[in-house]
Amino acid sequence: MSGSDPGKPLPARSGPGRIVRALCYSLRGVAGALSHERAFRQECVLALVLVPVALWLPADASTRALLVASVLLVLVVELLNSAVEAALDRHSREFHVLTGRAKDYASAAVFLSLVNCVAVWALVLWDLHEKGRL
Repeated sequence: MSGSDPGKPLPARSGPGRIVRALCYSLRGVAGALSHERAFRQECVLALVLVPVALWLPADASTRALLVASVLLVLVVELLNSAVEAALDRHSREFHVLTGRAKDYASAAVFLSLVNCVAVWALVLWDLHEKGRL
């Protein structure tokens, strides 16, 4: 922006236009992750299988919501992991102990979200089995 004061904040954008732009940025992010991140694609395939199963199971609405949320959490954490890795790789491809640590932490977050997903599904399926609904 020529002639603008670099210390002056940009005007706040509001209204429906801001919502539409935010939606476009979000969809671009999902499309980019699908294009560039193999793990995200694999987890999306898993979600395409598990979400319909969650909705089909003979469970109450809150249990179904819990199952779907546990799957969506994996996708959210994977996107954040990919964002951390992209930002760090943009900064430098050279190894640095803090870069490695940040990537390890982000990877651990994905792992814990997957453990959470497996635990939620196992507990719900076990409960449905015990109640004779499976």
